[in-house]
Amino acid sequence: MKRDFHLPGRSAVHAANGMAATSVPAATLTALDVLRAGGNALDAAIAAVAVLGVVEPESTGIGGDCFCLYAPAGTGKVIALNGSGRAPAGASYAALKAKGVAALEPTSPHAVTVPGAISAWATLNAAHGRKSLDELLQPAIRFAEEGFFVTPRVASDWEAAKGKLARHPAAARRFLKDGQPMRLGERFVQPELGRTLRAVAARGVKGFYEGEIAADMVATLREAGGTHTEEDFARGASVAEFVTPISTKWRDVEVFQCPPNGSGMIVLEILNILNGFDTVAQGPLSAERLHRHIEAARLAYRDRDAFLADPSQVDVPVAHLTDPAYGAALRKLISDAGAMPALPAPGSSDLAKHKDTVYLCVVDRDGNACSFINSLFESFGSGILAERAGVMLQNRGYGFRFQEGHPNCIAPNKRPMHTIIPGMVMKNGEAIMPYGVMGGHFQPMGQTLFLSNHFEFGLDPQEAIDLPRLFPQAGKVQVERGIPGDVVDRLNRLGHDCALIDKPHGGGQAILIDRQRGSLIGGSDPRKDGCALGY
Repeated sequence: MKRDFHLPGRSAVHAANGMAATSVPAATLTALDVLRAGGNALDAAIAAVAVLGVVEPESTGIGGDCFCLYAPAGTGKVIALNGSGRAPAGASYAALKAKGVAALEPTSPHAVTVPGAISAWATLNAAHGRKSLDELLQPAIRFAEEGFFVTPRVASDWEAAKGKLARHPAAARRFLKDGQPMRLGERFVQPELGRTLRAVAARGVKGFYEGEIAADMVATLREAGGTHTEEDFARGASVAEFVTPISTKWRDVEVFQCPPNGSGMIVLEILNILNGFDTVAQGPLSAERLHRHIEAARLAYRDRDAFLADPSQVDVPVAHLTDPAYGAALRKLISDAGAMPALPAPGSSDLAKHKDTVYLCVVDRDGNACSFINSLFESFGSGILAERAGVMLQNRGYGFRFQEGHPNCIAPNKRPMHTIIPGMVMKNGEAIMPYGVMGGHFQPMGQTLFLSNHFEFGLDPQEAIDLPRLFPQAGKVQVERGIPGDVVDRLNRLGHDCALIDKPHGGGQAILIDRQRGSLIGGSDPRKDGCALGY
């Protein structure tokens, strides 16, 4: 497919020695600086995500969580790390019920799990990095202390979060200016966050999970009614752990994901359902193609809501749900004649609204490939700011169910169901594409749309990211404005209830490693502010 240069858009980026793709240009440039200074792909990813935690503060930060897939060159292996935090020891269903909690709220301290990002960065750096964490954090420290200019998508998200920020006095003091959000092009400085990043650079995980910084986070949460303790945060220093990735064969490649408590298994389930269909001749934006994808997603998300939880505390049937034979059985339920009027057990989805995350990927000159995702969950997380530490705290605990007996019910030291999922594609024992699509619950849908756009319909990484998106949620199919009206009309006539959305679905990055030509081909989502760059 050739790009029409009469139309707005961007070309895929081609380079030979190294490449990074992130959601803000400053982070992409940071990653390239690290690569050119001798760092590897993982070093560059850590430096870039630390910068994103400063310059895209609504989406990510050191008060959030992290997952990573890393494919070291020449090993044929994919290494997975789960850097998601746990609920505090006092967060039992019974204890919260006794405190008068009737439901988990996104701005409540009970939705705040102990952040896992710093534990994850330090664990990855110690195991696979070339440069010190101190050196990698210096660019983020500069942006925090010297400030950055607010970019367009960040400004838009900031405006949308004004009400949340106004709820908490500390957040309002730091993130609102005379009661208003920071505007496009304004400089924003975070000296408190800069000091905290300096403490982490100097002392590692102890600088975050112990001492005055941890004490400030705990005091802030307890003042808001939380059960958190300094012991909970001290345990958080070692929460990150290497885990065994899960994968499925799809077409002529193998797609890798992190296992639960992340929702990567839903990507594999959707791919297994779609794997037996012939490629529709009408193309990637046809009603025929999109109808099948919607139906596959409805079935897979139904399973997510019923089973996805922390496997250290409950049994999650990953092998069954990602078995190609199970996917084939589900595929038989899908008819090109129309939408399923109802789903089989365990029941229909109850997905909540979209969330905010950053995803980035990096490939270095040696061929090491890193797929990296870091998130606060909703925009500005819980909206609860530990003011002296400058740390905005995530609301990942909103991913729990407040439903006694459900596998994903909140419990002490338990990880919630997680939406953030890095992806990695391997072929013949070699990494050929780190990729990811942000967007909370949309991510499995977004990843599978992207993979199909590229590997099935032949779009290059940038075209595959650009293509308009849709998502079945809460009984409707939420469509971006770029989907043609006749396609939307046909989907409605097939039994889908389509509705236009204001905010586009997610944001993606990808780097294709063309081993035959020795080149890297990158794409970055126009729905965000970022770019792919190589050298």
